[in-house]
Amino acid sequence: MELIYGFIGCGRMGKPMAQRLLAAGKRVVVCDADPQAVAELVAAGAQAAGDALDVGRKAHTVYLSLPTPAVVQAVALGENGLVGGTEVRQVVDFSTIGPRTAGQVAAALGERGIDYLDAPVSGGIAGARDGKLAIMVAGSSAAFAKARAGMELFGKLFYVGERPGQAQIMKLANNLLNVAAVALTSEAMVMGAKAGLDPTQMLEIINASTGRNSATQDKFPRAVLPGTFDYGFSTGLSYKDVGLAVDEAEAMGVPMIVGAAVRQLLAITNASYGPDSDFTSVCRVVEGWAKAEVRARRA
Repeated sequence: MELIYGFIGCGRMGKPMAQRLLAAGKRVVVCDADPQAVAELVAAGAQAAGDALDVGRKAHTVYLSLPTPAVVQAVALGENGLVGGTEVRQVVDFSTIGPRTAGQVAAALGERGIDYLDAPVSGGIAGARDGKLAIMVAGSSAAFAKARAGMELFGKLFYVGERPGQAQIMKLANNLLNVAAVALTSEAMVMGAKAGLDPTQMLEIINASTGRNSATQDKFPRAVLPGTFDYGFSTGLSYKDVGLAVDEAEAMGVPMIVGAAVRQLLAITNASYGPDSDFTSVCRVVEGWAKAEVRARRA
């Protein structure tokens, strides 16, 4: 029997991932709230589904790439959710939803004999397009073994444990560090700019010194110095991820003093520039307070 894949959530990350399945010659059933995204994938060879239940009635392995815990719960367990599907045997969830939601979805699907793998990804749109994502995976080792070949089309796999939710913790830790680097780099760079330093030279010096980080090496040269603020990850999703990280840490009894400050700065950015703004807009908030801009100087 030929394995049929489902893909629910064909947005900025999901669409290029679904395209990789199609390019590999896989049969793919797709579903998304945006009909244009579905139409583009159908034109590339996919089959459209009306809703998650329809996907679950056609596909054996279903991938999810969805924005929030509530959406994942509705798609997986809602009235027209995957849980009612007659063909689905495995759900691989690439969403960032926190460990508690991952555990709840895994348990509910498990009662229906459907394996669930918690598999959040990192690497952005380029990584999704090029098959170079870092994919953190948690769930039963047997389920992982079955899903591995298909998942390797998307990037490098890191199996972190048997319990769904463990991969979520790993992803939240990574995302917290990612945003914290942007936040603190914003403060340092605005301080230097206001003192009259050349921001481009500042980054060159920092990247040759001990302060270098993912923001100084990549995000600021690409999205802040030119003033485009278009790195490719939204403020709203970043705020959601950091909030999940802080809430989970507090529930575990782990203090999040710096993490809580980063969440507040994202809350201000979200309110000031909207959830669809790029998360590098954190720097715009600091610039506004300081009345100084971090921009490349014209020759």
